[in-house]
Amino acid sequence: MTGIRLHAPAPGWDIDADVVVVGSGVAGLTAALRCTAAGLRTVVVTKARLDDGSTRWAQGGIAAALGEGDTPEQHLDDTLVAGAGLCDERAVRALVTEGPDAVRRLISTGADFDKTSDGEIALTREGGHHRRRIAHAGGDATGAEISRALVEAIRDRGVRFIEHALVLDLLTDAEGRTAGVTLHVMGEGQHDGVGAVHAPAVVLATGGMGQVFSATTNPAVSTGDGVALALRAGAEVSDLEFVQFHPTVLFLGAGVEGQQPLVSEAVRGEGAHLVDADGVRFMLGQHELAELAPRDIVAKAITRRMLERSTDHMYLDGRHFGAEMWAERFPTILAACRSHGIDPVTEPIPVAPAAHYASGGIRTDLRGRTTVPGLYACGEVACTGVHGANRLASNSLLEGLVFAERIAEEITAAAPRAAGAPVPPPVPVTLPLPVAGARTRIQRIMTAGAGVIRSEASLREAAEALEALHSDAVAGGDDDSKAAGPGVESWETTNLLCVARVLVAAARRREETRGCHWREDHPDRDDADWRRHLVVHLTQGRTLEVRTTDTFDFPPTLDAPREP
Repeated sequence: MTGIRLHAPAPGWDIDADVVVVGSGVAGLTAALRCTAAGLRTVVVTKARLDDGSTRWAQGGIAAALGEGDTPEQHLDDTLVAGAGLCDERAVRALVTEGPDAVRRLISTGADFDKTSDGEIALTREGGHHRRRIAHAGGDATGAEISRALVEAIRDRGVRFIEHALVLDLLTDAEGRTAGVTLHVMGEGQHDGVGAVHAPAVVLATGGMGQVFSATTNPAVSTGDGVALALRAGAEVSDLEFVQFHPTVLFLGAGVEGQQPLVSEAVRGEGAHLVDADGVRFMLGQHELAELAPRDIVAKAITRRMLERSTDHMYLDGRHFGAEMWAERFPTILAACRSHGIDPVTEPIPVAPAAHYASGGIRTDLRGRTTVPGLYACGEVACTGVHGANRLASNSLLEGLVFAERIAEEITAAAPRAAGAPVPPPVPVTLPLPVAGARTRIQRIMTAGAGVIRSEASLREAAEALEALHSDAVAGGDDDSKAAGPGVESWETTNLLCVARVLVAAARRREETRGCHWREDHPDRDDADWRRHLVVHLTQGRTLEVRTTDTFDFPPTLDAPREP
């Protein structure tokens, strides 16, 4: 244990539970429902409202071998190829074999997927998939439908939840086991101020960290809170350098920051073409699947073409779909484009890559266990080994679903116990709060130095700038800027600075190009030296230690051996 905590007041209230789940996307709500069904007192803590996480923004769908002629083995093969040599095959096999039934259980929970004329689940293709295996809902509103169904189930089953609550730190007992979490309720929840949920099992399902970049598809709540909490608690984080930039995000103009509208990969799956300003399809000849190549390949090709043409965007042309198909298959995207003055029916859509998904995260085993006893992680916040160096399209919702169920089984199967009494760390260390205005500076530093294209020079400059922000925070600010006081904004910025430092440190260490990690100074994949994982932990001195695994297999997270 590091003994490191956020600079926050002591808890003024507490409640007891068997399990506390942090996050309300597909992973968190699935874990909560399964634990509740097993008779465990479960509390869900969520940063905004129950339906405000990343899940509801998912457009394309959820991937599973549900179609005629498709098999889990084919799904596994496509996932391994996309992962560029760093997937854990055991984790992928669990995903693809358990995935179809997990989707069917999701349907039985109430999720309503689009159907064909004969009543079968309608399936489409996305990048990296050799078969149509993407189930979707509402045309291009899959995440919203899944979120609706799970939130209704949570309410119907009377699961206790706390909304508008930012999780702060992990509580541990005298033996170093999980004893719950501290959290801050932001005025609109069931409690006010800082409190605690005492529980012997904590499931982190806090989503991603896209807000570490200036432009992202992630909602404003995605500030890396779960990864930062886990690091402070002494857990290990892996492969954070592999940030997937979605190739086709609606381009709203140079300098536009914050959450950007996504143009789903399913649009390309249905036959839209990527073109430059002259209408040239530049993906032809780049990959056997052309526009449906894995996302890292498409994002790199778009970026390369933008550099060649000295422009800041390319185009996605789906004019041949016609008005009826746009309205029926992609109503959400059509509305988003038109709200910004673009009509996909009559003109190509301007697109550019933006930060989308963290393939790495808190290191777990196949049961979701981290390196801290009693602490679990699933969904985007976790590194299960499924995604390797690049996530295959629409595997994210499935991963959250499958591994949440596995975690619930693990917690239920473990001998029930009461939470140990939380004890303060023997040498408490407070993580300093960044200076005012640091959040925007972090995002611009990361976009300039650790974006789609990276190099030693850009990463070194980013590392130095982030270290300066960290040093300013430790010093309490300088003559021009002072450290902010404790509060949601400063805590989120602290988390962003923490995960940004980890990402840059790992990206500097990995001197190769693999998956969605593109080093222009090391343009080739190097299996001999770099078919390895990078594992990071935070020391008691608030410094980062990065180590490289001996092989592409992860070491066990706890004393128990990994399952075969």
